[in-house]
Amino acid sequence: MRSVVHHRFADVLGQRLFYREAGPVDAPVVVLLHGFPTSSYMFRDLIPLLADRYRVIAPDLLGFGLSDAPTVEQFDYTFDALAELTDGLLKAVGAERYAIYVQDYGAPVGWRLALKDPEAITAIITQNGNAYDDGFVEEFWQIVWDYQNDQNAATEEAVRWALSPEGIRWQYLTGVADETVVSPDTWHHDLQKMARPGNDQVQLKLFRDYATNSALYPDLHEYLRTSQVPVLAVWGRHDPIFGPAGAEAFARDAKDAEIHLLDAGHFLLESALDEAGRLIGDFLDRKLLSTATVR
Repeated sequence: MRSVVHHRFADVLGQRLFYREAGPVDAPVVVLLHGFPTSSYMFRDLIPLLADRYRVIAPDLLGFGLSDAPTVEQFDYTFDALAELTDGLLKAVGAERYAIYVQDYGAPVGWRLALKDPEAITAIITQNGNAYDDGFVEEFWQIVWDYQNDQNAATEEAVRWALSPEGIRWQYLTGVADETVVSPDTWHHDLQKMARPGNDQVQLKLFRDYATNSALYPDLHEYLRTSQVPVLAVWGRHDPIFGPAGAEAFARDAKDAEIHLLDAGHFLLESALDEAGRLIGDFLDRKLLSTATVR
């Protein structure tokens, strides 16, 4: 029987956050953290594959999806703030220990949760969720770095391409062997939310704040070494934003890291759901459902 997915809202620190939830309330918890420019919508097909045996929680970050999207004048958008809100949501719904699945922006949010409360994290799945300088694809990131270093009309115009219909479509289709398997609903859904008044400034603020994430990497690597938290890196090898070297780098610090490079791009769930779902389900079953390996 297909698991029922609930669509809920919670008030956290004065903000209304949307989240999807499915599965038994007493099962091991898996938290799905989305990236830019999408939302928990990216997990719409993965959730039912896990929810028969896990409690799955997939929030929309503030400024994304169906969560509140205050302007930059109303809220100081940083990855620290997004992590604090996510932590507040998980506490509000009673998720004290959980595995994290991180992708793109979900990675720096997830890393902050892990560094704040290492004992809360039971396992890590990183799907093109970067944690090493090795993962940055310079052809994409150079325009972001230029903008971070000097905000002017030229650097802003260059980085705004990532907010455009062409830029968002490019994220979904680049590296996908058969583009027809990716539903256009995906980028049109994202574009609708990106078009909210003032949301462009929200995204520009987060592009600037992304510079803070690399500074966390040494602490994260130490956490991976000392905690021996189980890690699965399941990665689209043709991702034009975070390259496969970013996946392979986890082997340097995570004990027995499991690394799989799939024939897919940045949003591999759109074109390689079956293969990724098998890998994710098998990993979680071995690490969370076996009493011998529960941390």
